[in-house]
Amino acid sequence: MIRLLIAFRINSRACQTRKISGVAVGKIIAVTNQKGGVGKTTSSINIAASLAATKRNVLLVDLDPQGNASSGCGIIKEELEHHVLDVLLGDKKARECLVKVESSNFYILPTNSDLASAEAHLLSEDNKEGRLKDALACLVDDFDYIFIDCPPSLSILTVNALVAADSVMIPMQCEYFALEGLRALLGTVEQITEHVNHNLHIEGLLRTMYDPRNRLAVEVSNQLHEHFGEKVYRTAIPRNVRLAEAPSHGEPALVYDRLSRGAKAYLALAGEMIRREEKA
Repeated sequence: MIRLLIAFRINSRACQTRKISGVAVGKIIAVTNQKGGVGKTTSSINIAASLAATKRNVLLVDLDPQGNASSGCGIIKEELEHHVLDVLLGDKKARECLVKVESSNFYILPTNSDLASAEAHLLSEDNKEGRLKDALACLVDDFDYIFIDCPPSLSILTVNALVAADSVMIPMQCEYFALEGLRALLGTVEQITEHVNHNLHIEGLLRTMYDPRNRLAVEVSNQLHEHFGEKVYRTAIPRNVRLAEAPSHGEPALVYDRLSRGAKAYLALAGEMIRREEKA
């Protein structure tokens, strides 16, 4: 039996949408995992598209220098005039850099490889950890959800995302090494919560590339439920060829093949997230 041994104090308060003067404003969710290849970007794109399909106003922020979320939404990164780095450096307002993903009716704040230089650019700047938070402040009341697709590493970009976010969504595979990465990530979230962003909490754990026929996957899944309870989404994302093919066509799975198992799973996840909000 593999045991999930993680010492982490979960913030169990209700995940309520913030309000300003009684008016609900958007929830900012950082989609992150320090381990690569877990479906983080795929989840960011498809959750955004699925919630947009339910008539929610959604923004996706591509904060990964690889720019896979941008290309997965059909954006030609090399042709971008303005992008996330311009926003972080204060050269452009976030609103000036938004691009609408017409096929799915949500917006993206795109990026390209220039973002890889962010660490060097921001090193000597004031408030380098809070740049994204400040940039999104003027957008938060325009959207129901803002998702931040984070890089698969702990960098100034990931810290910016965690400082800006209300909560963290963690996509992960149900395998042994994923548990090691989860332990490290939860430690990072706890540090950010204690020292910088006191309201940051775990939005949910999302099981990706899940195969219920795999004994280890089921065992790890059971361990996650035991330790995190309702923080584990009931919806699990299956391995799905159409889901893997969609980014190469620059489309979310819901557009590429809405009848695929992957597309249906993300729609189910969107429904689950909405129900959680309504109960909060």
